[in-house]
Amino acid sequence: MNLSTAIAELKLSDYEYTLPEEKIAKFPLEKRDASKLLHFKDGKIEHLQFAQLPDLVPVGSLMVFNNTKVIPARLIFQRSTGAKIEIFLLKPIAPTTVINEVMIKTETVSWECMIGNLKKWKTDEILSGEVIYQNKIIKLNASLIDQENRIVKFTWDAEVPFVSIVEASGEVPLPPYLNRKPTEEDRPRYQTVYSKNEGAVAAPTAGLHFTDKVLQKLAANKVKEEFLTLHVGAGTFQPIKTETITAHNMHSEQVVVSISTIQNITEHTQQLIAVGTTSMRSLESLYWFGVKLLREEGHEFLIPKLYPYQDFDQLPTRKESFETILTFMKKNNLSEITGSTEIFIMPGYNFKVCDGLVTNFHQPGSTLILLIAAFTKKYWKQIYKEALENDYRFLSYGDSSLLWCEKG
Repeated sequence: MNLSTAIAELKLSDYEYTLPEEKIAKFPLEKRDASKLLHFKDGKIEHLQFAQLPDLVPVGSLMVFNNTKVIPARLIFQRSTGAKIEIFLLKPIAPTTVINEVMIKTETVSWECMIGNLKKWKTDEILSGEVIYQNKIIKLNASLIDQENRIVKFTWDAEVPFVSIVEASGEVPLPPYLNRKPTEEDRPRYQTVYSKNEGAVAAPTAGLHFTDKVLQKLAANKVKEEFLTLHVGAGTFQPIKTETITAHNMHSEQVVVSISTIQNITEHTQQLIAVGTTSMRSLESLYWFGVKLLREEGHEFLIPKLYPYQDFDQLPTRKESFETILTFMKKNNLSEITGSTEIFIMPGYNFKVCDGLVTNFHQPGSTLILLIAAFTKKYWKQIYKEALENDYRFLSYGDSSLLWCEKG
């Protein structure tokens, strides 16, 4: 693949900024929609409240939400010596790699994990704990079946789905930069009001500001809504450690989309707004899946990180690409498609699907800052400068923004 010189020469140092510790929101506001809202359009910025969002979205627009549900992915076990072993679920390995399916499996599952105190856990040692579920005590065992790849096999002695085991025993997986233990308040607040499909180990935080009232007002303003599922992985917090940005090892995340969502996006001709960077990555990835189908590059929904940056002769419109996916789904009797994406959206990316984006304020030098810079072009620095100067709260529990794609 021949990358353009502009992409290949992107440097991480150009996408850094100073984020004072006191600007990081350590706890959520009492009311979800009480956060500030920075509105960026055509090079202009205004400062509002999130409750005003429905007034900014044009009538007839389509907003696409990520309805993934965060699982309490941090499990704590104790060795007979007293040492604690912390197991953080990353992605399922067996009996299936499909997150939606593995969450309803009973008796045994295997996951790739991050493991705290790994050196103290012997491969032939079974860790045991007790889970209280519906007033019954269930014995949960964890075995390290592959130390090198950190694969853990979980078994339990009850016909109970894995999601219930995790809900009963796990801790909320707060982002590492919050640097605090989760509280009971985090269980409902580190979750969107429309969350549905369990499997994320980090929240799609742009959605945390939405309330039923805001959603109802959007509907009253004739703004349409659609949902897809991208199970947010821990890789979303993985810092870029390479000065040459394209060398970054981009994380992969699982996407699930229904045929009705594909149909409605295909038919939609007005502005489309992604709620969160996860929704945006999913939507743009779907476009490239349609391109792969048109180019007869196989039927697997898998988008490598730099796939969009090839020197294509001609590319389809949004409608043409989604029509191709729709035809493929109907031909194969698929009610939904499951795929994975590593798509790396950075300055130089040409947006194919999304006109607007609702999102929080992100870490300096992160993949998400690069996405914002790609979307707003030269204005990203001004947006972040104004947010800092106007006391916006940053990161997962922070304030929000509505950004419109800067063309040209």
